[in-house]
Amino acid sequence: MNQNSLLRIRDLSKDELMGILKDAQLFGVSKKDWQLPQKKLIANLFFEPSTRTHFSFASAEHQLGCMVENFSAQGSSVEKGESLYDTVKTFESIGYEAVVIRHPKDEYFTELNDISIPILNAGDGAGNHPTQCLLDLLTIYQEFGTFKDIRMAIIGDISHSRVASSNKEAMEMLGGTCVFSGPKEWQREGYPYMDIDEAIETADVVMMLRIQHERHASMMQMSKEEYLQKFGLTIERAAKMKPHAIIMHPAPVNRNVEIDTSLVEAPNSRIFKQMSNGVLVRKAVVKRAFGAQF
Repeated sequence: MNQNSLLRIRDLSKDELMGILKDAQLFGVSKKDWQLPQKKLIANLFFEPSTRTHFSFASAEHQLGCMVENFSAQGSSVEKGESLYDTVKTFESIGYEAVVIRHPKDEYFTELNDISIPILNAGDGAGNHPTQCLLDLLTIYQEFGTFKDIRMAIIGDISHSRVASSNKEAMEMLGGTCVFSGPKEWQREGYPYMDIDEAIETADVVMMLRIQHERHASMMQMSKEEYLQKFGLTIERAAKMKPHAIIMHPAPVNRNVEIDTSLVEAPNSRIFKQMSNGVLVRKAVVKRAFGAQF
């Protein structure tokens, strides 16, 4: 496996993680127009639907001067039974210099140890989402200037959430804390749970998660309105947040399900800021993948 691959947050040292965030910040200020010294050929292989992750990677790649190909499993040899390894090996063999992959299988990349080009994980199953985590971290750092003693409450479908997994790893590494809340059916072993109202009232960052309809056949035994009242960020709950606390969400947002629609663009919401930061972070990890220096 290429040493410049990005597969899991826990594969990074604290210094490496902070280095990526530093580069992302520079892309937002003094290095806005910086490009890779040489054009690179990169393929985005998405085996699951995606808007923000897919197209912020594509935006980052184009802004860095890459030549970009967006792969779809539909209409490819995957439909003929081709393995993930053979698909990726094909891209490597025909001259692609890096691949970005989102796949429904947990840690799909364990099948790709013999691939020599960098692999950037755009999400695997319910396991890891390192670039989403990094953009969340950048958003938090911009707000507070530190991670030490920052308390993040992650609320919703924890059992299926790669966002919850990656953010827990990162916050613990950086001196922060994660607590979790949501329906008991979606709890996850090793993730400390508390009542939703306590979680929201004591957090510096309130991260609401989407109900992942596609990952379980029966969503829940309640209406959307009931879910919002029991497990969502309502106007009443938001009013009890700490004065400095911010609202986050990895999106897409189910408005009026996990969050009242009026809160999505509230003054303390950073949901669309997260999306902007996604491009900066993905520029930083593509730069890292190719070993480039400013």
